Formats: sequence, structure tokens, C-alpha cells
Amino acid sequence: MASHSDTLVVFFGATAGANGGKLGSDEREIILLVWQIVDLHDKKVGKIQRCLVRPDTLELTDQSKDETGLTVGDIVQAEPLDKVLQQFQQLVSSELKSLGRSSYTLCVDSPLVIRQVLHPEASKKNLILPECFFSFVDLRKEFHKCCPNTGPTQKLEVSSMLECIFCCCVCCHFYSVFLLEHKFSCVETVKYKFDSGTCSKKEPVDNETVIRARGLPWQSSDQDIARFFKGLTIAKGGVALCLNAQGRRNGEALVRFINPEHRDLALERHKHHMGNRYIEVYKATGEEFLKIAGGTSNEVTQFLSKENQVIIRMRGLPFTATPQEVLSFIGPESPVTDGAEGLLFVKYPDGRPTGDAFVLFSCEEYAQNALKKHKQILGKRYIELFRSTAAEVQQVLNRYMSTPLISTLPPSPIVPVSVLTTPPFLPTASTTRDCVRLRGLPYTAGIEDILEFMGEHTVDIKPHGVHMVLNQQGRPSGDAFIQLKSPDKAFLVAQKCHKKTMKDRYVEVFQCSTEEMSIVLMGGTLNRSGLSPPPCKLPCLSPPTAYAAFPTPPSVLSEAALYQPPLLAAPRPPQTTAHSPAHALAYYPPHPHLYMNMNYTAYYPSPPVSPSTVGYFPHHHAAASSPVLPQPGALVRMQGLPYNTGVKDILSFFQGYQYSSLVQMSEQARSLIQPKEWLCL
Repeated sequence: MASHSDTLVVFFGATAGANGGKLGSDEREIILLVWQIVDLHDKKVGKIQRCLVRPDTLELTDQSKDETGLTVGDIVQAEPLDKVLQQFQQLVSSELKSLGRSSYTLCVDSPLVIRQVLHPEASKKNLILPECFFSFVDLRKEFHKCCPNTGPTQKLEVSSMLECIFCCCVCCHFYSVFLLEHKFSCVETVKYKFDSGTCSKKEPVDNETVIRARGLPWQSSDQDIARFFKGLTIAKGGVALCLNAQGRRNGEALVRFINPEHRDLALERHKHHMGNRYIEVYKATGEEFLKIAGGTSNEVTQFLSKENQVIIRMRGLPFTATPQEVLSFIGPESPVTDGAEGLLFVKYPDGRPTGDAFVLFSCEEYAQNALKKHKQILGKRYIELFRSTAAEVQQVLNRYMSTPLISTLPPSPIVPVSVLTTPPFLPTASTTRDCVRLRGLPYTAGIEDILEFMGEHTVDIKPHGVHMVLNQQGRPSGDAFIQLKSPDKAFLVAQKCHKKTMKDRYVEVFQCSTEEMSIVLMGGTLNRSGLSPPPCKLPCLSPPTAYAAFPTPPSVLSEAALYQPPLLAAPRPPQTTAHSPAHALAYYPPHPHLYMNMNYTAYYPSPPVSPSTVGYFPHHHAAASSPVLPQPGALVRMQGLPYNTGVKDILSFFQGYQYSSLVQMSEQARSLIQPKEWLCL
């Protein structure tokens, strides 16, 4: 690394978009680099050098034009970034040689140009940055050390620092006095590579250092995520990929940074792109991170104790597969670290194999060779191979090892109900074609947009007759069903509104029956091939408390009931309003009652907890209305539960104890995003 004791290169950059405090937040490319050499030993200031950079997209915002004084015509003939960086190195080296100096370090008035612009852009363009860009001093922080009463570091500007020293705006005075006389001590660094590692559940994690990234490609690894946040320093083992109820990645990850400053810079990359996908970035908590990445297994700790290893996950292994068979499958061209010691088979608490395993490789080349075996056959099964992380190893082991055995749960007396029985809050199934289906809605469309789209036909909608269909991730699917007053009205809407535009998208409108609508809302499909019933064959597990159509008595939940994937949201009871009920709509808040594996869920606020972690069973209506416990026993109140706590988490917590039922605290809690308090009888 370059020495920072004799020579500084004062460095400045501007982009084709936002500059100043928002530099790099809009993902625009660099168009201007400016630098000046300052000899600290002889106290001399060199000539200001200026280079234009041609971006891939030749567009400049008005703000960029005003602040830089450049136009598209000025940069169209400029060199691309890689050529300009070479030119920068040559000019700086030549000037240093003339001064008799051999090393230097960068000095910037804000870390944004290095961390938020230069490193991310070089990473996307696969450019190798010179070594000098991995070490720099921040002028604002150095100034704040000398003058701590000048206000927050983030709000310091060169002009305000000049006023503090000279009450003038002559930049050369500032350099000649402050830069030449000040002793720089706080050198910041940018890491070359992300360090994988483990995290203990007992390790304290600051809430101000964690973010949630959403919309990731399913095959992305921790190194891919670290590359997305290139320029920022992620804590060791600070990338935790989230899994859904089936143990597959759900496109989310929790990322832990070394300090709140880097976390705040990461939040500025909201909706930046990873390949062709934009990534949403939100705040998260240390508790959420530890729930995903934390682990206490000695076996996992020992397995992950070897640092700088590439981890590959194998899924779909035969239950009888041995370490030698797995090593033979991988082949000699991909030697596993320490042979059989580099394999970790995932098992249930009773020792039964799950079909998953993790493999360690000492370098990227061996891992790439192993990934070529993806979907090849071992025994009579094809094996899936993909990149993994230390946090995913912990998460998978925690998931399987915390799964209660079937023998620990008493049998369930729940009475089976026909799988296609319509829940009481859905319309009664009928072949009358008095409904329409809207297909191809914009994902941002809401109820108000649908009403505007319907126009004059809005008066023909039945009360609570608009049903938004969401996918299993809790996001809009682009479909909606609308109940109308008669088949004639539905036919008229289908004729008048078909392929009418909504937010620059045309929407298809088809007439359908209540029966078809109900089956789709319960998880089935309706397409050109016909109507397919819901894929789940399990009975209705527990009725909503607001409805008494299913007279199922309170009972202990079966093992099958506990581990069914969510979700179906129960509708909010109709509220009395003074206006006409013609426009009343059915809104489904996020209260997931586990009926079946249905497509119909509820809207989640941004950013939500992973929908796959949400789920609870409501208590019976009679139990809720009775002030006396139905049978002798102790009542335990649990407060301060995480928002994403489900029944499985609570029952695992009380594993080994006898209990009769779970009761949610109050009706008021039903208006919350997720339950916060539970009563255990």
C-alpha cells in the first residue's frame, strides 16, 4: 500500500447525475476526474490536472451540467474510464518522479467518490483499479478532528472549512495552510475481498449496521452480494442469505457492515442493479441478522473454521450416499479440502439424512469444476449444486436441527374438511358467470387504480367485491377478480374494458364464474388449458375466529399442521359506513391463517419480513369470548417476540413441556402487521 507520509494527491470526481452529498446514489457514471499533487515534505502544491471521461450512456442531468459546466458534446470525444485511469497513473508517476517522490496517497473531500462511484463502477465494468484507490484520507474527518465545533462531518463543505480558517474562499490558501501543516493520521481503506466466517447467536450486533437486500437472483452468492456493495466494508461473515419454508433461497439477504456510516452508504444503493435486476435495500435489525446467520453448533463451527474456503451446497443426495460416493461424484479435478473432512452432511435430530450436504474447496477453480456437475446423476437421483455461504450453512443446520420429531407431538383430533371447501370469507362457489378477471395489472396498481380503470362500471361492483391476487412472496401477481351484480354486467365490463390501458400497460379482462374465482384464490390456476385445483391436498386446518362456519373444537395442532407453508389472509370484518356500500371493497390485512398452500395472501409493508416466516393459528371463537380458561393449567404470557415469530418457533421454544393451546393476546393485535404477544395454555 502506498505510503501516506510524504505526498498527497488531492482527488475529485463528478458523475453524469447527482453530485455533492448524493454522489453515486443514482448509479450514474463518472464524467470528470480532477487531481492535484501536494508535497508535504517540501510544502509545495502542484498543477491542477483535469480529465474528461466518456460514459457508456451519453446523457447528462441538468444538475450535472450546472455543477460541472460540461455538455454531451464535451465528453463524446473523451476516453473511457479504463484509459483515463491509466492516464492518471502515468501523469501522477511522472510528476512524482520529478519531485523525487516514490509514493503517495489520495486525499478526498468526501469518501463518496471512492466508495460510492469509483469502486462500484469499476466492479461493474470488470476494471482493476490502481492500488492507490484502496487507501485514502478524508479531508472532512481530518478537519473535524482539528475543529470539532464546526458541526457534523457529513455537512462539512470545502467552503465552510475555508470560512472557518480564513473567512475567504481562496482554495489554494486552504491547501497551502491546512494540507501542508496538518498531520494526517486517519487513513481509510477499501477491502479487496469479502471475508467469509461464522457468527455466534451470542455475538452482539448493532442494529445500525444491518440492511436487508431484496430481489437478489436465486443463484447469487455472498461474493456476488459483496461485489454489489463494492467500496463498502462488510463485517466478516456479514452476508446471510435467507431461505424460505422449503429451504430454498427467497431472494433476500441480510448484510452486516462494520459501522453505521457504511450501512448508511449501503442504503443509498436502493434500487441499484445487479445484472439486469434492481435490488431493494432497507434497514434491518441485529436480531434479524442473528436469527438467520447465528449458530451454536460445534460441528458447524469446526467445519467452517478453515478460512478463505469456497462453499458449495449439494441438494438431492440419496439418503444412503456415503462420503466416498460424494467425493467420487465430484471427481479428482475438484479436490475437496481435507477429503471427507471437507464434507458436512445435513441431518435431522434423530440422525436421518436430509439429502443436503456442504462441500469446501480451497480455490475458485476447484469450485467452478464442481459446479459443472450440476444436475448430473448420483445413484438414481440428479444432484443440484450451487454456491453457498457460511451463514446459509448455519441457517440450514438450525432449521433441520430445530425441527421437532413427529413422536414428540400428540395426535390431532382435527376433523378433515374437503380440500375444495370454500372458506367462509370467500364467495359461495357458483357457476354463475357474474365475475371478471383482470390479468396483466401493473405491479404497482392498487384498489384506487382498479376503480379508475373500471370507470362508469364501478357502481356495478358488489360490496367487498374486489379481490387482489398476490403471490407466495406477498407481492402483487398482476391478477385481480371483481364480483359484479349480474352476469350481464360482467359481460359488459369484459367487452368494454378488455385491453384497456392502465399505467401504460394494457389489461386483459375475462368473464368468469364465482367457482373459478374461488379456486384460483385458494391456490388453483385458470388458463387456456382449463381449471386446475389447488396443489395442496391437506384439509382446512383451523377456522378464522371471525367466522363460526367450521365447528372445530380447540385442539392441539398436528405435526402436519405446524409445517405447512403459508398463507391465506382473513378479511377484515365489514365496518359500518355512512356512504353507499356500492364501493365497499374487500381488503385482506396480513393475518395469515393456515388454510392451504394458497396464492391469495396479503399486502406487506416495505420492507417486510420474509413472508415464508410468517404464520400463526388463531384460537377458537368460544375460547376468545370466555373469560375463564376451558381447563385447569397455567397461563404464560410471552412479550417482546420478534415480529416474524411463528407457531413453529413458539412450540420449539416450549419443546418438552405439555401445553393445550396457543391464544393470541387481543383482538387489537389483529390490526398489527404480525402478532407481538401470545398466550400459552
